Amino acid sequence: MITVDLINELCSQVGENTDLQNGISDEVIKSKITEAVIEKSHVIPLSANKKIELIKLVFNRMRGMDVLQPLIDNEEITEIMVNGPENIFIEKQGNIQPVHMQCDPKQLEDIIQKIVSSVNRTVNEANPICDARLQDGSRVHVVMKPLALDGPILTIRKFSKTPMDMEKLLSYGSLTKEAAHMLRKLVVARYNIFVCGGTGSGKTTFLNALSNFIPKDERIITIEDTAELQITGVSNLVRLETRNANPDGEGQITIRDLIRAGLRMRPDRIVVGEVRGEEALDMLQAMNTGHEGSLSTGHGNSCKDMISRLETMVLTAAPIPLESIRKQIASALDVIIFLSRMKDKSRKVMEISEVTGFSDGEVTLNPLYKFDLTDDNSSGELKRTGSDMINKEKFKIYGV
Repeated sequence: MITVDLINELCSQVGENTDLQNGISDEVIKSKITEAVIEKSHVIPLSANKKIELIKLVFNRMRGMDVLQPLIDNEEITEIMVNGPENIFIEKQGNIQPVHMQCDPKQLEDIIQKIVSSVNRTVNEANPICDARLQDGSRVHVVMKPLALDGPILTIRKFSKTPMDMEKLLSYGSLTKEAAHMLRKLVVARYNIFVCGGTGSGKTTFLNALSNFIPKDERIITIEDTAELQITGVSNLVRLETRNANPDGEGQITIRDLIRAGLRMRPDRIVVGEVRGEEALDMLQAMNTGHEGSLSTGHGNSCKDMISRLETMVLTAAPIPLESIRKQIASALDVIIFLSRMKDKSRKVMEISEVTGFSDGEVTLNPLYKFDLTDDNSSGELKRTGSDMINKEKFKIYGV
């Protein structure tokens, strides 16, 4: 029978006989584990299937994410939620369900430390909250004691291994072909586009799809808290990621710092993964200083609500008169796209609105497409509102 003690014993044995600090490959580690398991099977009877299972378990403990590795490898699982060592949940096809597995507290802490250290970040009682990512780009959020009362909390948002494109979104029914064609024209014509929506509405996924419309000869700077964007086909690409402060409280690099640095790199476009706070001011200023075609996302409950949220974010950065902020937003943003998660767990484009300017103290919007819900709010269709774009100058300039 395979026990935790047996796995620990084999891990120790392989570790003692192998120089793990010398950049040893996964293949060599697997070979060493296989030898150790075969040797152990002379003492403890193990079937062929048990040997294969044991090799995998030991390898996952040493090089993978231990008991969580099978969940990470399962492509049907989109989110893993560990609420302490004894409560693990997953999201599968939009539905959250418990997983009948447990890991001891030390295992969970080892997994967390392995994840955060791989991206040069630190999490402990002094710094109990941390954002990180896995090698495949999956987003990781950690909350440790003393904030997490029932043990370490680990949330992993998984992303598809193949970058999302507009064709896939069309196949999922997220928007219509007509709307997708319009968005392609907007990206190529260098309109500044902001994608908003609630948590889990697919903002980053949609931003990835939009980024595939960017002409391949442009220089792109991406700026993120944790690197998640999967821009493909662009060779002149610079990817920047923030850095947390060290245990002494020094060395922090924020999104604001990276936006300022990015402006000095001669970008054609700047793509900010998500705007959450003071960096909104820097993003708007970048869009207003000739960096057309920039893309970003943020949390908002509608296109209009996103404008209010941006106002609040800018106010946290500087005490600027509200009218000036609204004028900056109206000048910087060209189009806002609102996404939402439906009753059936699908993700849809709910609204595409053009930012037309500033009038009577407010930022004005021209809705181009709106999602028409059925009576029971369970389904619907994205339809044109009948309004045409007001600002079409860039279409002519860029020949789209």
